[in-house]
Amino acid sequence: MSEVRMEYEEERILVPQVSDFLDLDRQFRQLMFLYEAAIGQMEARLEILNKEFQFSNDRNPIEDIKSRIKSKESIMNKLSKKGLPMTVSAMTHNILDIAGIRVVCPFISDVYQVARMILRQKDVELLMIKDYIRDPKENGYRSLHLIVQVEVPFSEQTRKVPVEIQIRTIAMNFWASTEHQLRYKKERQFTEEMQQQLKYCADIMAEADMKMQEIAGEFNTEQW
Repeated sequence: MSEVRMEYEEERILVPQVSDFLDLDRQFRQLMFLYEAAIGQMEARLEILNKEFQFSNDRNPIEDIKSRIKSKESIMNKLSKKGLPMTVSAMTHNILDIAGIRVVCPFISDVYQVARMILRQKDVELLMIKDYIRDPKENGYRSLHLIVQVEVPFSEQTRKVPVEIQIRTIAMNFWASTEHQLRYKKERQFTEEMQQQLKYCADIMAEADMKMQEIAGEFNTEQW
């Protein structure tokens, strides 16, 4: 798996350092406000790019933009799996995908084009890349994940907050959304056979993505 990490000093990390002895619910609400503000910053930048392409280009590489904040339950489960304490400090230092944005594109080449445009944005710092398109997960999942750190201005100071940006094609998004629905459907057990069938579907969709890319124009795999 292709992965790039950027080192950054602890004192520059994203959120106010508050005491873990304060009420956790109160801290969590304060923290979520920071992540929501960071998502607002990144969504605004992406919407500007989206509007620019709509008015000044023959084709728009952005099909859809959605955002989400991880639920408290999801964050706690992730901390538990990592064997970490249920504290705000543990959240902010170890979970970088609390704030998430998903960008859906028509073609594979669009995924990398949008990624480059994001990383050229002022005050957006790359922390990590996970390229699951070049190196898919074992279950067939494909997407390009960027962890970026965005500056969010507040009344007294600017905070640096991490945001995960998932960029994928329409086909990749369809597979991921359907796989999630099937995997977590409460009234049925997710079996190994189902997983194999879904992997087969993922491979078919990946082949279709490449064929559509060929029709649209040659994709230079060295451009990223």
